[in-house]
Amino acid sequence: MIGKNIKQPQGYKAFVPEPFPPPGLLDLSSQIILKTAQASRLLGKLDGITQLLPDVDFFILMYVRKEAVASSQIEGTKATLIDALEAEVKIDRGRPTDVDDILHYIHALNFGMKRLRELPLSLRFMREIHRELMETGRTSHFSDPGNFRKSQNWFNGKGPADAEFVPPPEAEMKRALGDLEKFIHSRDDTPPLVKAALMHAQFETIHPFLDGNGRTGRMLITFYLWQEMLLERPVLYLSSYFKKYQKLYYQRLAGYHQGNSEKWLVFFLDGVIETAEAAIETARQITLLREHAMIRIGKMNRTSYESASKILPRLFAQPIVTVSTMQAWVGFNTRSGAQKLIDRLVEAGILEIKDESKKYGRSYIYKEYLEIFDKE
Repeated sequence: MIGKNIKQPQGYKAFVPEPFPPPGLLDLSSQIILKTAQASRLLGKLDGITQLLPDVDFFILMYVRKEAVASSQIEGTKATLIDALEAEVKIDRGRPTDVDDILHYIHALNFGMKRLRELPLSLRFMREIHRELMETGRTSHFSDPGNFRKSQNWFNGKGPADAEFVPPPEAEMKRALGDLEKFIHSRDDTPPLVKAALMHAQFETIHPFLDGNGRTGRMLITFYLWQEMLLERPVLYLSSYFKKYQKLYYQRLAGYHQGNSEKWLVFFLDGVIETAEAAIETARQITLLREHAMIRIGKMNRTSYESASKILPRLFAQPIVTVSTMQAWVGFNTRSGAQKLIDRLVEAGILEIKDESKKYGRSYIYKEYLEIFDKE
């Protein structure tokens, strides 16, 4: 068992984890071993393919945004990928206020990628990520950014007495976090993918923050896989999979609390397999799209070709642009020069006017590129 519900002095029951990992948790079934091997093989294939992408850093930026959108939407955010892209280039069209959830997530994820080069994945690292995610962020109650909770939390209920799940009390939370940190850094024969799955489930079970546990915990998966060098570049993000099967995601985590780690591991590994396969296909489609775009650009006059070939990689990072965006990218002295280049890209079938009804302050979208991520 992972733990059990124990009655507290206040009268309610809270989940108290056993010392982690409990006996038998790492005894893997043949099904888990086979799925781990399949998932690891696909990760290797994904890693190889992404290394061949000429603009892999821009490819990663789009995946970071997509992860931020899916993870935030799991927590109830309504804003979309389009909203986030428009917010980044400061297009104001009455965006939903909760787009800030996504922007904070992107910031925290990028911060973590840089920080992991200096600081190993640890309790301190988790607090720093949480601070970047929650500080100045929208929240329904005090989140105490960057600090583990000092009071009892719960979810799905008016209070701990009638809640669906009550995480460990503060003292037990601290002990469980210490066990989790040791587990993360332990060196044994447990496959990293299995450790990533158990790390995420155990973190969510402990629920160490007042708010933002789900988003922080999902970020930790990518950070851990990158730290363990399963991926040369951070290109695997599971939140879209968790969002797609959101009800099952919560069911499997609840089952994990009750001691059914097998079903959670199967669900998690299936997610790695499905997500890696989709990312491999996305990389293939982007490579083809880029080749077609270069052919179209090649038909332009020399001046337009030189400018367009410079900004094409930038479009893979930011596929919604304005004249101001283009002017900043290319360094034109006038807006007319930037507009002229946009017109050439529209004529070439690369960009489209996002809203034909607008006469002023138009934005332009690389629709073919965005559709690849939508299909995924």
